[in-house]
Amino acid sequence: MIGISADFDPLHKGHVKLIEKARQIADDKGTQVVIYLNKGYSANHAPFFSSFQARSRMALKAGADKVVPIEGLHHRLTLAYTVPIRIAMMLEDGVVDYVDAADISTAKVVKLSRKFARKGIFSGIPRNLPNRNVIRWFAVNEFLFGKYQRKMKFHIIPEYKMDGEKISGRIIRKEIIKNQLKIPKSVKNLLPPSTVDILEDEFQKNHLPDERDMDVILNKLNKYSRSKLLEIAHINAEAVNELVKGRRYRLESQIWASLRKAGYGPVLSRLAISAVEQDVSKREVFHLIKDYEKKGIIPPDQTTGKVIERAWFVSSKASQGIPSHEAHKIFRKGVELKKPPLQTMDSGLHLRSFEVDSLKDDGEAEIFVDKRGDIACLIRTSKRKIKSPLILPAQQATYLRLIIDSHFIPLKARVMKKKEGFRIRISLDNE
Repeated sequence: MIGISADFDPLHKGHVKLIEKARQIADDKGTQVVIYLNKGYSANHAPFFSSFQARSRMALKAGADKVVPIEGLHHRLTLAYTVPIRIAMMLEDGVVDYVDAADISTAKVVKLSRKFARKGIFSGIPRNLPNRNVIRWFAVNEFLFGKYQRKMKFHIIPEYKMDGEKISGRIIRKEIIKNQLKIPKSVKNLLPPSTVDILEDEFQKNHLPDERDMDVILNKLNKYSRSKLLEIAHINAEAVNELVKGRRYRLESQIWASLRKAGYGPVLSRLAISAVEQDVSKREVFHLIKDYEKKGIIPPDQTTGKVIERAWFVSSKASQGIPSHEAHKIFRKGVELKKPPLQTMDSGLHLRSFEVDSLKDDGEAEIFVDKRGDIACLIRTSKRKIKSPLILPAQQATYLRLIIDSHFIPLKARVMKKKEGFRIRISLDNE
């Protein structure tokens, strides 16, 4: 089969060129053109403008033979994880050729991609690289050769431009919405007639563009505790702090402003909001990645174990006065840990006498980061809520903070009664 992975939201004349190229290859080989079409959420973690059914019709009308849905990934995982999963799916289905578009030459894509493929690193491709997602796809395809002993042949065509400008699906959607779901002439020029007909049919049937469930999102972000927010995938401690400071939310734009203050870019903001909307926990994402690790699909640098090892190494270097960014660089070059990462830590507490009387052994505790940036815990008893900062050695505190900020490594905490008093046992929830 000849494969294309896409959103097609909506399918425009640039996408038609992709399908035409795939059609040409397929006809020469006597095989099919198959579109692996994202469903649920786009590759950039946003709701779709057009329904999956409508976008499937667009693809088939443009010359594809078959549409395969890709579902359940893009509200849970970053592209560094979804790309290996999608390529593995295509290889397992028998896709032999892959078609994509870029504004740089195939030779340059190959050169840049192989550097990342050799390192097995696909999560840190520099933002300033042109067509970085095409580079990631090619690099992962090279990496997965080790598992499948075969890889897709890439066919990279020039990005289709009109009047010297690349066609933007985002601008198309924006113009249609601005025009009250009427397709203006300027947009019609960018779309094949079949897409125009399908979109107009959808609007006539009142199949309106998908929107986020803002009632659900606003309710969670206005009411959830710091510890509850921290359990959500792709929400780190700084994001929690800014989200709490920004309350009360009434508009999605206000949420974006808080995430921006936390250092979140557009892609990560969309993913975080999608995780809030769908109640995606760190534990859920962790185990999803683990499942794909067992299948040999996740690159070594991106495994859950490697994320934990990196946090432990960086924390050990931080205790020696080495800045975190320098420690990250050292780790990327390849290091052997002298000691395995801690899986469990026992933390001290600051408690008042009446609080001690409320505690019992093996009670539940919740971890959070307070507004001062200190790691703390919340213990709910029958009598009261008890909040206390955690007392940990410097390296363990740094390690725990890095785990908290990892976006998908889950933690669990319990109250432990020991000879010296009550402690909080914090464990990586990686069973």
